[in-house]
Amino acid sequence: MRVGIFTESYPPLVNGVSTSILMLEHALTKLGHEVFIITVSDNKKDYVLENNGHILRLPSVNLANCYDYKMTSVYPIKAVNIIKKMNLDVIHSNVEFTVGIFARVVSEQLSIPLVHTYHTNWEDYTHYITKNKKILDDICKKLLKYLVVFFEDKTVTELIVPSNKIYNLFKDKYKFTKNIHIIQTGIETSKFYKENFNQKDINSLKKKLGIKKKDFVVMTVSRLAKEKSVDRIINNHKELVKKYSNMKLLIVGDGPDIDKLKDEAKSLGVSDSVIFTGKVPLSDIPIYYQLGNVFVTASKSETQGLTVVEAISSSLPVVAVKDDSFVNSVIEDFNGFVFTDDEKYINSKAEFKQTLKAAAVKLYEDKDLYNRLSNQSRLLSADFSSEYFALKVLKVYETAIENYKKDNKKIINKIKNNIASRKYKKISEKNWYFFC
Repeated sequence: MRVGIFTESYPPLVNGVSTSILMLEHALTKLGHEVFIITVSDNKKDYVLENNGHILRLPSVNLANCYDYKMTSVYPIKAVNIIKKMNLDVIHSNVEFTVGIFARVVSEQLSIPLVHTYHTNWEDYTHYITKNKKILDDICKKLLKYLVVFFEDKTVTELIVPSNKIYNLFKDKYKFTKNIHIIQTGIETSKFYKENFNQKDINSLKKKLGIKKKDFVVMTVSRLAKEKSVDRIINNHKELVKKYSNMKLLIVGDGPDIDKLKDEAKSLGVSDSVIFTGKVPLSDIPIYYQLGNVFVTASKSETQGLTVVEAISSSLPVVAVKDDSFVNSVIEDFNGFVFTDDEKYINSKAEFKQTLKAAAVKLYEDKDLYNRLSNQSRLLSADFSSEYFALKVLKVYETAIENYKKDNKKIINKIKNNIASRKYKKISEKNWYFFC
């Protein structure tokens, strides 16, 4: 099968969508399929072909107020001609904006079935545009809802969502009735297995970052932006350091709020125990997980949370905010713990399973508990392999192609029936006049 993947997120851009697409590309290729990537470029004028014509980068410009995101023309004629030569069997769009709209155009012009994956709940990101002005924010959310529903309902043959959270969003809030497939994004889990790393390399990276042998490292991997709630993790770290001086917080990633978060760590007096790595190449991410003892996330903007899947593949116990995105990757007292709300998260000294502080302390003090959760994280990661994910996506491609053929056949038959009906009408009129 020849697959065209349309996306605005692709390396060198590092985020969850980019990781997901790269993994799918590799897995499909491994299964013997030919994959073409249509994405954005840093170049404002020229089209760029890479990897023997398998990657097409479109002329693009930065989108104002949106960190690292770019937009392109919705109808670049030259690109259509290039894509035509790819002889695609199916198009897989991964965004609703310019590249996604272009995918729709190509699908219609070249008569290729279109599958879409809804990766991002855009309503969680409106603050980038509205600067938190409520009236503008409400309007923006309504417009985004309309755009998403229009795009999915009028365009795609099949829709893929990564979690029950997004499935319920489409069914309950968007009243969307088309074919929806829940397929949790997989990763190349073996890239994160501890046994695949050299201890010398791990120790070298620890030394570089100032992590000592005795340190207990609570870590997160995230884009550093408001919706990820990393500030809440830093707030809680202050409480942990009070109890254990060897507690370190490792924050892997970059983003628009990195300076703000550094200032917050400084104002709380925990700068010495909070480590910011800044931007890390995608290929280096796996080794950073090997530095941690516990993985934590406070984000409620995830559609699935690939970093959690990476963490469990690295045999890390996970402490996460309660969210339907993590329902299959963080199981209470099996491979981690779930905390419930802001108040309990930051301030409560109640039972450990409801707070990051208490959970981290429990995992630090109880070695048997830690080892059990660590081992069970690794076991759970098997459900998220890239091969398993790719096979599920392929079935959706096959369904889309089959349904597209059926729909086209219906359209053709309808046209034929209309033509036949018009001919019959003319004949009938002639006969009527004859008998009169």
